[in-house]
Amino acid sequence: MKTRAVRLYGKKDLRLEEFELPPIGEDEILARVVSDSLCMSSYKASSQGSDHKRIPDDIAENPIIIGHEFAGELLEVGDKWAHKFKEGDKFSIQTALYYEDGPVGILSAPGYSYKYIGGDATHVIIPNEVMEKDCLLIYRGEGYYPASLAEPLSCVIGAMHANYHTTPGSYVHKMEIVDGGKMAILAGVGPMGLAAINYVLHREDRKPSLLVVTDVDQARLDRAASIYTVDFAVSRGIDLHYVNTGDVEDPVKELRAISGNTGYDDVFVFAPVRPVVEQGDAILAFDGCLNFFAGPGDPHFSAMFNFYNVHYAYTHIVGTSGGNNDDMVEALNIMGKGLDPAGLITHIGGLDAVAEATNNLPHIPGGKKLIYTHIDLPLTPIADFEKLGESSELFRELALICGKNKGLWNVEAETFLLNYYHKL
Repeated sequence: MKTRAVRLYGKKDLRLEEFELPPIGEDEILARVVSDSLCMSSYKASSQGSDHKRIPDDIAENPIIIGHEFAGELLEVGDKWAHKFKEGDKFSIQTALYYEDGPVGILSAPGYSYKYIGGDATHVIIPNEVMEKDCLLIYRGEGYYPASLAEPLSCVIGAMHANYHTTPGSYVHKMEIVDGGKMAILAGVGPMGLAAINYVLHREDRKPSLLVVTDVDQARLDRAASIYTVDFAVSRGIDLHYVNTGDVEDPVKELRAISGNTGYDDVFVFAPVRPVVEQGDAILAFDGCLNFFAGPGDPHFSAMFNFYNVHYAYTHIVGTSGGNNDDMVEALNIMGKGLDPAGLITHIGGLDAVAEATNNLPHIPGGKKLIYTHIDLPLTPIADFEKLGESSELFRELALICGKNKGLWNVEAETFLLNYYHKL
């Protein structure tokens, strides 16, 4: 079978190509990709090429398919896995595979490390190790975009689970955020920050009593507040505040005041910006945990941390990179109970938009860029649908559908888009 895919040959060298896939082995699965959401991690992968820890050294001769937040449908299942999967199953993939190799281990992932699997393709071959590690997950919900966004959602789920706190008088660590505690999400209205807010507001087993979300972009704060409202947070027992720290003379003083001057039990930093990291450190409560979520591109990135408080106030820091299988399962389950990740999506596009969009991702405003791999369509902001609809039947209908859903992407809009191009 032929596939059409965006492949990485070197630093910023992404090419949309059509090529033949080999026949699948008895331990492999052939799949059709439907949607992939572009991730800043793919921008870093493209920028670093073979210098990236997950990308092979020989991509100039053996290019890899880019993209790792994808969903689709299984087409052909090798005999080894026929007892567990069947043709027609919708799927999502937990892409961060891990192999033990000495004390460090090897990180390998579809979208970084493989010739025949990645999210920005029409068809892929899912290799045996994905199934061996239980990383191929069946998705039973509506549409495809929620399954694409299960991977980024799993990353914030993993971050919440990775936070920890101490037990007074012992060296036992209690994993997780503080139930009923105080939480701050700094630089928190980008795509991953929105995923974190959404998760915190919908989580059933534990939640903070206070959630403060900061940024310096008022338009993005306003959009976040319109999607994840203060009133909804109140209905969930959470006191939610959105704060523009760029408009505040002393952000640390303001944020500590909102906490009642106790500081925050759990602080999540969603931008690799030194002042933001140091701000997070300064607002930690006694035994507070700072989670540095944002992965920096600079291997020498550093910031000051108050080690007096580390010693006397038990403050501490963790970092997470991606979620695990359990986090992906939780993401899919919580979406099945009502969490809709559509608020993350601000743009849609086709496979022909991937290379340019990926290589310029930091400079494209908005949230998640959602790609439908079987269509060609320029990367288009949802906010532009109505204007484009003046001369386009496609965008006129999409504007009407999204208008019924607070201007957000949704399953009805996705279905219309795919059917429109199918008819063409």
